[in-house]
Amino acid sequence: MNWNLLGIVMAGGALGSAGRYLIGHYALMHWNNRLPWGTLAANLIGAFVAGFLLVWLEGRGPSALYWRAFLMVGLLGGLTTFSALMVESIISVRTHRPDTMLVYLALTLLGGLALVWLGARLGDLLRG
Repeated sequence: MNWNLLGIVMAGGALGSAGRYLIGHYALMHWNNRLPWGTLAANLIGAFVAGFLLVWLEGRGPSALYWRAFLMVGLLGGLTTFSALMVESIISVRTHRPDTMLVYLALTLLGGLALVWLGARLGDLLRG
């Protein structure tokens, strides 16, 4: 077990979780509550950044392992929330808003796929 690497993941996770909370809080205060905008925003931001980092860190040598642990496993792992996506989807069904659930899932999945692709393209372009 690499305890230093675990500490790096934990530090990234704490920052990602704080970011997720702040995005969710902002969304609740400033946007309508028809969709869970905070979770959607966190997941879409995470998808873009994950795609970018996947390419950007590729072939960067031994230090990339630590950056990947901190940024992708820790920070993005704490920021993005599949479990919240599923809970919010079932809440939509239980409150008789299945149309909201379908829109939310479509936006999350299609937006996430598009943004992870865009992030990877940007990483390719910047990496040269």
